[in-house]
Amino acid sequence: MLLAVDVGNSNIMLGVYNDQELKMCWRISTNRNQTDDEYGVIIRNLIQHNGLEAGAIDAMIISSVVPTLRYPLEKMAQKYFNLVPLIVGPGIKTGLNILYDNPREVGADRVVNSVAAIELYGGPLIIVDFGTATTFCAISEKGDYLGGAIAPGIAISMEALFQKAAKLPRAELVKPLKVIGKDTVSSMQSGIFFGFVGQVDGIVKRMVKEFPKKPFVVATGGLAGLIAQESETIEEVNHFLTLEGLRIIYRKNISSGKK
Repeated sequence: MLLAVDVGNSNIMLGVYNDQELKMCWRISTNRNQTDDEYGVIIRNLIQHNGLEAGAIDAMIISSVVPTLRYPLEKMAQKYFNLVPLIVGPGIKTGLNILYDNPREVGADRVVNSVAAIELYGGPLIIVDFGTATTFCAISEKGDYLGGAIAPGIAISMEALFQKAAKLPRAELVKPLKVIGKDTVSSMQSGIFFGFVGQVDGIVKRMVKEFPKKPFVVATGGLAGLIAQESETIEEVNHFLTLEGLRIIYRKNISSGKK
């Protein structure tokens, strides 16, 4: 079985695949101070808690946007699973033609999402990923990575608001019943929720104008489902898009003989 590990700035997504079937998945907090032993214990316990022996994991692939966690996770794989993981980065076969001015600047998460979306939906595409940053990726009809946009994520924007506006209380992110709030909390919820819905729809609509053919719009990330409730442009939510991309990239590299 394949263990796919996607390391984001805020969360780490873990998924166990049996061939093409996602058997189980988890989301844990990203902790830059965590050691290989701590990650090893956490991941083994999650696997065993779900009735699977850690020894059943015979392959691992890791994608990370946190450079300092690469070494502890590689060491964890070797120490707790007796595996040398495949790391998404330069030299890895993805099949993605990146038309960025400097392709190395494209984050591993954006590459992995693009690989998955192209295989699952075909081009043209716009991929919206609600992570620590909200990213927008544009994929051509031929499956080329055209570029995109990066905006502050919902969580860090909310945190900045709470920290800089001393009189504003912390508010839960929910979809409010009305745009016009009748108290401070509901007013904040309205501004945050509908503000981000407007941001997503505004950017996507402007990106669509730069495509010769209307792209399909897919969203992923922890808050994708919430924003998609009100969005006019998001056509599908796929919470497992990044894990699927890791599975596909692993398959491409193994089938090409790359270890």
